Amino acid sequence: MVKQFKSKAQIFETAAQLFVDAAKKNIDEKGFFSVALTGGSSPVDLHKLLATEAYKSQVDWNKVFVFWGDERWVPLDDNLSNAKMSYETLLNHVPIPGSNIFPMYKVGVDAADYAQTYEQILREKLGDSARLDFIFLGMGDDGHTASLFPGTEVLHEKDKWVDAYFLVPQDMYRITLTAPFINKADQIVVIAFGEKKAKALREVLQGESNPELYPSQLLKPATGSLVFLVDDEAAQLLT
Repeated sequence: MVKQFKSKAQIFETAAQLFVDAAKKNIDEKGFFSVALTGGSSPVDLHKLLATEAYKSQVDWNKVFVFWGDERWVPLDDNLSNAKMSYETLLNHVPIPGSNIFPMYKVGVDAADYAQTYEQILREKLGDSARLDFIFLGMGDDGHTASLFPGTEVLHEKDKWVDAYFLVPQDMYRITLTAPFINKADQIVVIAFGEKKAKALREVLQGESNPELYPSQLLKPATGSLVFLVDDEAAQLLT
């Protein structure tokens, strides 16, 4: 499903309401709400909106578990850290226990080892056959999502929930949820705005199947929902 808006502000308002509604629903039905946040600059204004009283007051943050869709393998105080951005824009401003937050980084271990550890954390918190209730994702100008970049081996992963690898063009390790695990989620919300996303969005949604080149095409929920929240500029090439 694609929902198109005239402005980024409308995208963020819709995304924030989807988050709040999902949190209420899952907490009422099973006692907790699990969410994976996305990184980059796209969610900054969304996080700030969720941290306002109008939204944060609607959520029982004691029953929210926060994970990430992916992360650059850098310390948590590094400006490239998705977790650092999320703490500064959202998590430090809502009453969530620190024990409910699970950054994709740990000092003293390597990325590959921690990918295995992170999968075990997910299994312990959600159960072996469980899924995340809600995942926020972005989409890059090249059609990547999470750390599923074009031409990388992780695109072919079938079994792992979490994987890590060295991304040569960026000269750094990345850790990411895999496509099979992302697709288990109950709700996947992809945010894309700006004219730089237009070509990739058209290929992802209406182009021929080529996930090796446009990894966001791998987003195919098993039983859950997938919605792209886009603005007019990003959607300008859609037919």
